[in-house]
Amino acid sequence: MVVIFALPARVRRSKKLLERERMVVVAISGLHGAGKTTAARALARKFKLRYVCAGTVFRQLAKERGMTLDEFSRYVERRPSIDHQIDRLTAAAAKGRNVLIDARLAGWMAKQANLKVLLTAPLEERVRRIARRERRKYKEVLNETRKRERSEAKRFKQFYSIDVNDHSPFDIVLNTERFTAKEMVRILELAVGQFIRKRS
Repeated sequence: MVVIFALPARVRRSKKLLERERMVVVAISGLHGAGKTTAARALARKFKLRYVCAGTVFRQLAKERGMTLDEFSRYVERRPSIDHQIDRLTAAAAKGRNVLIDARLAGWMAKQANLKVLLTAPLEERVRRIARRERRKYKEVLNETRKRERSEAKRFKQFYSIDVNDHSPFDIVLNTERFTAKEMVRILELAVGQFIRKRS
């Protein structure tokens, strides 16, 4: 004979609260070339978090239209529905626990995130990194990055009332200029690891 006992409502609520407290959702935002995706992928692997990247969706949509990222950014300025489509796809993918969200606006928009990280670096350093990675000319990347970031700042303010210079939502803000990629990842591993241990 199997006897099934129903848990009292108060106990069920307590269990749900405990599950929420143990849930890990890390949001990583960052300027182009600051090391956001490098850090996000490394942290997702290290802590076995599901990796969700909004940039992948953005790049795929640009590719489908035969546009560069700069061209697509300016195209999206006049078409808020595309931004909202990217948001919906990212939000749907990010549902659940033990997730790492890699997105330009993750720290401002991922309400479920319980640790928010922002990576920054001076424009010149970020452009050098992008140019080296993509084997392109510095001036070409500089012009493209300036245009793209101006377009994004305008779009985010217009569509979401988000000021990208407001860092108040973030728990960690790291200037990556003086660190190698490995050093940056190590710093973040220590911080995220400590955060996860406290929640377990």
